[in-house]
Amino acid sequence: MTLTGVWSVGSFLHDPDGEVWIGIPIEGDETPPRGEAMRRALVASGLPVVGPEEHPDSAITAVHDPGMLAYLETAHDDWVAAGYGDEHGQDRVVAYAFRHPAAFDHAGHRDPRSRAARAGVYCLDTCTTIGPGSFRGIRYAVDASLTAADAVLGGTGDAYAGVRPPGHHAGTTYFGGSCYLNNAAITAQYLREVGEGRVGIIDIDAHHGNGTQQIFYDRDDVVYTSAHIDPGAGWFPHWSGFADETGEGRGEGFNRNIPLSRGSGDDELVSAVGALADVVGGASCDFLVVSLGVDAGAEDENSPLLVTGDGFARVAALLADLRLPTVLVQEGGYHLPSLEADLTSFLTRFATDRDDVSPQSSSLPLPSPPEGRDDGR
Repeated sequence: MTLTGVWSVGSFLHDPDGEVWIGIPIEGDETPPRGEAMRRALVASGLPVVGPEEHPDSAITAVHDPGMLAYLETAHDDWVAAGYGDEHGQDRVVAYAFRHPAAFDHAGHRDPRSRAARAGVYCLDTCTTIGPGSFRGIRYAVDASLTAADAVLGGTGDAYAGVRPPGHHAGTTYFGGSCYLNNAAITAQYLREVGEGRVGIIDIDAHHGNGTQQIFYDRDDVVYTSAHIDPGAGWFPHWSGFADETGEGRGEGFNRNIPLSRGSGDDELVSAVGALADVVGGASCDFLVVSLGVDAGAEDENSPLLVTGDGFARVAALLADLRLPTVLVQEGGYHLPSLEADLTSFLTRFATDRDDVSPQSSSLPLPSPPEGRDDGR
């Protein structure tokens, strides 16, 4: 069996062009060059690579509210039509007013007339902006993830979706944290419906996948587990990811969080993922989806975790040992040199332990970045 990579130049289309953090415009780090780092990791890992196939919107609306999908598709065009770029110099959609349920539910769910106010209907924060090519890039990420799922369902082996933007902070009716549509959750739901089996999700991103947890929190057919920096110590997403969140209703016991303390490294992450693998294995899952963030890397400033390339390889070995048909979906990882190196370590070890391809071989040509933009910018 082969570990196949799914990647596309479409990953360059989404360009947030910075974000607003605590009211301050900053450069941001969920940028197009991340897609190039993933491409280079695929080259270094020697995996065969294919492009994404288009999938219907129904695969998305099985997880997300159709109104949110429609908003994301039209948000930038509406913003431009309202003149916010020409008149105010802001060519990216940035939320400034947010529809908090305690303030608005008594009045019903009316969409605001102001196009600027609409930006806060579904968005959680000021950091998740929308540019002219964003929706196409977001859809490429979904299609690549589902193409990876198709490979698994087709029995050809495991698959890795090298996608951006990431997705695990996006919930049923909200997006934020640089995430718009939840690639991993959409993939898990697709595997559940088409493969007709229980799906386990193991999230190793440095931050809790609050969106994925919310989507599946009351279900027992998809098991969500995560190891991440302790939100109780002040780390994003702040309001979820605590150990006492174990699911509700039918989902009670099918949600598991392991918060990690500041400075945790290889041994702590490996121990946590081992415990999560036991949960997924004990739940008799038929498929595995891995939210493959590498922002726990020691050089990545987006978390205080200190995981090395060897640590990610050890995690890959644990996940490979589950012997489940697996879709790996890229999440975080923002320090480009370590993103490439840590991802290469993970993919190479996972492929080797699954008896897939040698690190030097690649049976399909890898697409190149857009002409004139070798660095992905």
